[in-house]
Amino acid sequence: MPRRNQPVAELVEQARAGQKRAVARLVSLVEDASPQLREVSAALAPHAGGAHVVGITGAPGVGKSTTTSALVTAFRRTGARVGVLAIDPSSPFTGGALLGDRVRMGDHATDDGVYIRSMATRGHLGGLSWATPQAVRVLDAAGCDVVLVETVGVGQSEIDIVSSADTSVVLMAPGMGDGIQAAKAGILEIGDVFVVNKADRDGAATTRRELRSMLSLGQRRDESWKPPVLMTVASEGEGVDEVVEAVRAHHVSMQESGELVRRRTERARREVEAIALVEVQRRLGAVGEDDALRRLADDVVAGRRDPYAAADDLLTGL
Repeated sequence: MPRRNQPVAELVEQARAGQKRAVARLVSLVEDASPQLREVSAALAPHAGGAHVVGITGAPGVGKSTTTSALVTAFRRTGARVGVLAIDPSSPFTGGALLGDRVRMGDHATDDGVYIRSMATRGHLGGLSWATPQAVRVLDAAGCDVVLVETVGVGQSEIDIVSSADTSVVLMAPGMGDGIQAAKAGILEIGDVFVVNKADRDGAATTRRELRSMLSLGQRRDESWKPPVLMTVASEGEGVDEVVEAVRAHHVSMQESGELVRRRTERARREVEAIALVEVQRRLGAVGEDDALRRLADDVVAGRRDPYAAADDLLTGL
């Protein structure tokens, strides 16, 4: 069992040996932005890169958690070790997550080949938690073959999953107006596999037909892959194996075309940029404490310099 002040190297070693408590401790260090975060990142880096990261997104009510649970079952039948990061919206009062996904995925709680973690968005927009990339890296380094990242319900701008996953699975359901919403949200461009869940409801075939029609008109970020539109009844496990086959086929296609390397490089670029911006903001805060920023702001107001020149001076001072 991991100790509270256990060295990071030991935690990583235990996580790679399949000890869930060690994995949980590492994810907590990441999520809480621990002072050990840099050490954790450095220790994980040599062991990451082997997992297929699959994002699962869609509007609220389409059955994301049920589908995720069914996908875990299907992947486990193939012998794959599976990690799940279920991003829950934060409470505006406590900052915590509801953990509803953990409740729905209780069937996998005793499976040593599955690790499930709920993470709160903590106010971060885009459908994910800010700590998602590092948490994915923890599960990757811990030996998961597949990491499923389930977002909160997406609206018209919450499509961060495209920058955090190798393959994006977009769920829709009949009778929810999802076709128009998807076009507005840009989801048609970011989805690699489309799934019409609750296909036993009226209108499922129409939703599938509309999706195929819109996909034929839109531009793709990966022209070498034609996204399939599949039908499932996740609550019954129907059609889930076909989704797994499509996800794996997309992974092979990306490896052959070079798209997988391109996406992971872009993902790393975004992560490095985000970390750098946080550091710049921290340094700006330190500069602001000695009134340097206020003096520059006074100069702008007085017309002694323009905002761009002031910004250049501020960055030079960093």
